[in-house]
Amino acid sequence: MSLLPLLPLATILRSLHFLIILYVSNIPLAFAQNENQFIYNGFLQAKLQLDGTAEIHRNGLLQLTNVKNISNPQVGHVFYQFPLKFNTTSSGSTPSLSFSTNFVFAIVPQVPNIGGDGIAFIISPSQNFIHAGGNQYLGLFNSSNDGLPENNILAIELDTVLNPEFGDIDKNHVGIDVNSLNSTESASAMYFSNKEGKNISLELRSGNLMHLWIDYDEAEKLLSVTLAPTRIPKPNRPLLSKAIDLSQYLLEFMYVGFSAATGALPSDHYILGWSFNKSGQAQSLDVSKLPPLPQQRKTKKIPGLMIMVLLIAVTFVLITITGAAYIIRRKKYEEIREDWESVYGPQRFIYKNLYKATKGFSDKELLGEGGFGKVYRGILPSSNIQIAVKKVSHDSKQGIKEVCG
Repeated sequence: MSLLPLLPLATILRSLHFLIILYVSNIPLAFAQNENQFIYNGFLQAKLQLDGTAEIHRNGLLQLTNVKNISNPQVGHVFYQFPLKFNTTSSGSTPSLSFSTNFVFAIVPQVPNIGGDGIAFIISPSQNFIHAGGNQYLGLFNSSNDGLPENNILAIELDTVLNPEFGDIDKNHVGIDVNSLNSTESASAMYFSNKEGKNISLELRSGNLMHLWIDYDEAEKLLSVTLAPTRIPKPNRPLLSKAIDLSQYLLEFMYVGFSAATGALPSDHYILGWSFNKSGQAQSLDVSKLPPLPQQRKTKKIPGLMIMVLLIAVTFVLITITGAAYIIRRKKYEEIREDWESVYGPQRFIYKNLYKATKGFSDKELLGEGGFGKVYRGILPSSNIQIAVKKVSHDSKQGIKEVCG
């Protein structure tokens, strides 16, 4: 009976190593294939990756920034835990780039209608945003990488601060960002009322719950963004509609999630529910099952009143200073009609002109000095005529007689 030769131990280990590598390398693909869609009516037990100031409350409410946090600026991120397959693979198979998502959010400023900076839904090749800036950078980019093609980031921003350096249209807008905070398309926050047949404005930082839908149709290469209050069904007309080929920007595997940032005038940024589908229409959220927002602070109106009083006080001070300066300047050049003018003739010169002619009665223009005053050389600015001006005391009658007699 012959025995099969035993394989060398080194060969077995190499084969095992190859199998491990093959298994690990296919983990993202397995996740991408099995986790193409999800829905969270609240975020208890959700498969999410959080960083920065992001946290999930015990009732399932997702909070990205917190006005009670003393750190400034604040940045919070949350991502679906697994990457999703978006773009063409090296094997030649081409999965659809189409996707659909919707979520309910709320932006609650510390001071009513004042505060920033905003929330963004993002599709990114990485969950690592450690170098991203807060405030106007929304936790997405920084001054060095904003606008770089290698970012491969698509973001839908809900921006509550006007930043001219990014071409913002106002302090209450929705924008489509591709690798940069300079939006390729943006519009002031509003929704189309199917019932009334017109657009109705919304205030993003009102503290009210709002619903945002984002849909991309690969066949038409059309990205649509629709906004509405949670009590309103999805409007027939989107707020933004942008023709764009996302295959030029998205990589094979991408993460989906949210980013929010705030600064000196902070806001709480909340996500209450989220639905996503990479292979069809995202499921509708059940608004009745969403976690409630924390009870609003009743003292919020006090800072607003203080700011108004401060603005009025500053305005009053500025008006007072301006008025005082005008009176002082006018008094400096004020003309006093003397009694002697009615006796010696009506000839008058504007004091301001004499002041300028003598260069402010400069000592350099002094011609002489008598017992009743000083005589200065001057040139009238209007005619360039050289004159001599005697400056006498207001109470000197004898000096006037000598000059005019």
